[in-house]
Amino acid sequence: MKYPVTPDGRYFLVRGRLWRMSDPALSPERRDELVRALMAARAAKGRAMRAGDAAAREEARRAVDAAKHALGERGEPWWDDGAPDYNRKMARSTPYAGWEAALEP
Repeated sequence: MKYPVTPDGRYFLVRGRLWRMSDPALSPERRDELVRALMAARAAKGRAMRAGDAAAREEARRAVDAAKHALGERGEPWWDDGAPDYNRKMARSTPYAGWEAALEP
């Protein structure tokens, strides 16, 4: 992966921010299907924005959100050990701060 992944595999790090990984319990086929749906929704959102079509943009935004939820990247965490979710948080303000600090620049 292009970005560093936390040792527990729950997040990847981009410019100091944690982003939740997809649910590893998804089959490769299901994950591919959802990623295709996500990319199609993102493309539709871009087209709608360029066209100035607010209704189509909102529809596409909902499709992006639905795909992200299905992938496990949003909504309830896919892990079940009760650990809190740090999605979209700055790593330095989470228990992952030491891990981030130890990464090579």
